[in-house]
Amino acid sequence: MTGLQVRTHPSQPDDDADVLLDWFEHKAASTVGYNPEFLHGLTPSPVAADLLRLAGAAYCADKIVQRSSTADSWTRELTLSVPVSDVPLWDGAKSEFVRTLSFLSGDRWTLEFVQDTAPPATGQPLTSGYDGVSLFSGGLDSLAGVIDLLESGKRLVLVGHHDSALADTKQTMLFEVLRQRYGDDQAVLRRLFLRPAPRREQQARPLPPGGVETTTRSRSFLFIAAGIAIADALGAAKPVYMPENGFIGINVPLTAARVGSLSTRTTHPLYIHRMHRALDLLGLCHAIENPYRLLTKGEALSQSSVQELLLRLAPETVSCSHPEAPRWAKRPQGNCGYCYPCLIRRASLATITSDQTRYAWDALTDEALLRRSSKRGRSLRALTDSLRNQEHIEDVLINGRIPNGETTAFFGVYRRGRAELRDWLNTGAGPALQRRLL
Repeated sequence: MTGLQVRTHPSQPDDDADVLLDWFEHKAASTVGYNPEFLHGLTPSPVAADLLRLAGAAYCADKIVQRSSTADSWTRELTLSVPVSDVPLWDGAKSEFVRTLSFLSGDRWTLEFVQDTAPPATGQPLTSGYDGVSLFSGGLDSLAGVIDLLESGKRLVLVGHHDSALADTKQTMLFEVLRQRYGDDQAVLRRLFLRPAPRREQQARPLPPGGVETTTRSRSFLFIAAGIAIADALGAAKPVYMPENGFIGINVPLTAARVGSLSTRTTHPLYIHRMHRALDLLGLCHAIENPYRLLTKGEALSQSSVQELLLRLAPETVSCSHPEAPRWAKRPQGNCGYCYPCLIRRASLATITSDQTRYAWDALTDEALLRRSSKRGRSLRALTDSLRNQEHIEDVLINGRIPNGETTAFFGVYRRGRAELRDWLNTGAGPALQRRLL
């Protein structure tokens, strides 16, 4: 078990946890890297600010504690102590947050809440008139969702998260194009930088040395919490839009080895359902709305209200699960071309246009990816094997039950998404891949 303690002020005691997550106003002394400009001039309620702190700490814990050190090389036991504004309120929601986090990351979480003694933040509500918040990752779905929302006349605060230069650059560049088209009054961008901080002399206890865990399943929790913080500062029950296609939302594992949280659950309907229940217990009445929850990625793109703009910007978006990995092979960063999200992306774009994205590897023609010794080709090989099998309604339950009686609806999404993948492979595959598909 790994214990992690969050402190918000240097005067708070060090309880000798394994990891000390200091989240101070003084950046040099902090072990949580964070840009306070994200909430500059805004005052979310204390509970919404607590939620952002919990999510940020969970994200840092996720990146610090290595899965490789556990018995099954995956499931960690994490105890996280977090200062909050109202301990009884948070204790009442504790079990729901534990269930939500555990489902999302596949770990065993224990949460402990202590009274925060740091002075509360001050600021002003954001200028009135915004209709809600939309999460803006720099991916293709989030771009399509924002374009549709802006075209419908909604005024939005876009929330981006980055812990690397690539994501920040993409989000900023895409937003600038939207700003020029829709004007300064219809959309603004708030950029959250948050990650474990590098070791510094001013830190009471620097973070333990070692590599960064790359699976980071909890990023979705941080992203939603950041959106809730901004929505709460807008006042009233403003929604948080989270555009993501329903096929990747249920994310049915390609192989038996990927069952459970080995397949991401970042927008799985059960995860969103549990998030809503947890937020309700805190009195944070902000709906998390996914306009594409019952659409495949290809359907979401084909229904775009301004397809010309979407397709022009599509090559600049990043859908990859490890966008910086190609740099080690001296190939262009952005979309690797061989991970499962990249394969889904290519299939979806093939339904409406010729894909102009520059991929580091071409999964349709690179024969090296089909060799069993190729780690990069694992998703492609698993996909071709999986597509030989017929779909069953039970498949959509493997990664978690579907709440609200929507199993049949999501099964339809699953079948249509796999049809997009089959059509793309059958139409564009090179000779080696064609032989594998037979």
